[in-house]
Amino acid sequence: MAKKRPQTKAKRPQLSDAAEIPVVGAREPCPCGSGRRYKACHGRAAAHAATELVHRPFEGLPGECDWVALRELVPAATVELTLKDGLPEGVPSVTLATVLPMAWPALRRDDGSVLIGLQNDTSSGDISRDLADTLRRALTAEPGTPVQGRRAPAESPRLQDLLDPEGAFEPVVHSGFEFWVPDSENATPEVTASLERANAAAIPTVKLTGVDSAYWCETPEKNHLRWVMPHSEEQLLDALARLHAAGRSSLGEGTRLVGSFRAHGLTVPVWDLPSGVGADDIEKPAAEFAERLATALTSDAPLTTEERRARGGLTNRQVTLS
Repeated sequence: MAKKRPQTKAKRPQLSDAAEIPVVGAREPCPCGSGRRYKACHGRAAAHAATELVHRPFEGLPGECDWVALRELVPAATVELTLKDGLPEGVPSVTLATVLPMAWPALRRDDGSVLIGLQNDTSSGDISRDLADTLRRALTAEPGTPVQGRRAPAESPRLQDLLDPEGAFEPVVHSGFEFWVPDSENATPEVTASLERANAAAIPTVKLTGVDSAYWCETPEKNHLRWVMPHSEEQLLDALARLHAAGRSSLGEGTRLVGSFRAHGLTVPVWDLPSGVGADDIEKPAAEFAERLATALTSDAPLTTEERRARGGLTNRQVTLS
């Protein structure tokens, strides 16, 4: 009898670069050609990337504190971005915006310029990677079209890979969202309605000029100053506690340090201000406070009983935004 030849399965061509492997359904065959389901192959890395939270997604970018402010605190603002490799042909500019019409993640305008929305929901734990993926797709999108969100591939570039580390990051705060529609007469009814809703909900906000990453805002009851700071949380809370216990944490008569936010790995102290105190009024007191804080940050002496009590009060009033 003739011997049976051993049967061998033909090997499928396999993709070597994980970044090139498209995302498919969890139970579908993995596009790499391994023969395994996606969830048991390259989908593992994608799932891990989607759930692993990057606590400081903007770390290493110019203006990290302002990135956090524009993501969490400022209603309407734009920033011109500088790409590490320069602008592609046909793209005259790339602009970061807090929000875009219809909550689009990105938009390539008719003239080829690109707008990227910062305050959109992201599908992974790394905002920087999701925004970079949106930016890359917007650069090649057809002019006049929005770019939809998606889960970024696990090994795709982050903003830190795409933006010039020496580029300036200078937010321009707007009173409304008119920057959406340079030619308002040709705006669609949907965009016009979205603009009206956004303008009605926007809280008046002003960026201080004398200190970094501090934003005054006006609400019906009182005004506030929200100041994103780059210092480590423990060091900053100790310094604020020293000033608070010494009665030196306010920004003038009628103002009060009331607590802080925690956002994207940074701490954001918040002051209540009387309704009559505007952004110009708080410029000098904020600069003077910055000097007091700089001195307090240099102290490594143990906190006194009163300072520990002040620190506990600040910690108890801390709210995590992200």
